Amino acid sequence: MKKLIILSAFSFLIVAAAGAQEIFQKGTSVANIGIGLGHYVPIQASYEYSVVDGLIEGENGAIGVGGYLAYYGHSENLYGGKFSYSDVVIGARGSFHYQFVDKLDTYAGLMLGYDIASAKWSGSGAETAADGSGLSLSILAGARYYFTPSVAAYGEIGYGLAYLSVGVALKF
Repeated sequence: MKKLIILSAFSFLIVAAAGAQEIFQKGTSVANIGIGLGHYVPIQASYEYSVVDGLIEGENGAIGVGGYLAYYGHSENLYGGKFSYSDVVIGARGSFHYQFVDKLDTYAGLMLGYDIASAKWSGSGAETAADGSGLSLSILAGARYYFTPSVAAYGEIGYGLAYLSVGVALKF
């Protein structure tokens, strides 16, 4: 019974993929605006532009390039003093898109980023600060589901400032 269900699901995906109209075509721009989920809740934005399409079977498969920006800041009173922390990631991304079904843009890619973090504690007449920054390389995977031709919900896993992010995507 399990094999029949798996075979049916696989067959459905193949048929659906054959009839899917490509969403992310050459010349398409998409902006993601969202939040990260997990230990931190950063705000995030990314932009992507499709530079080539039709890589697989002449109809599907596209490559996009773009940028990423995320910010997280936190401040609290702690042990009679004040602790504050901020983190900014700026990156360049490249991704491969393959559409399996209508209205769903799936993709995987890489990001080369620069992470700028700083922490500060002040209290009891003393102050301590620490700054750290450096290059980071990350892998990402995501999907955008289009409710209209230009508005979608998106979800991504990977690392920017959060391992999981969700939000709204706008295609133009």
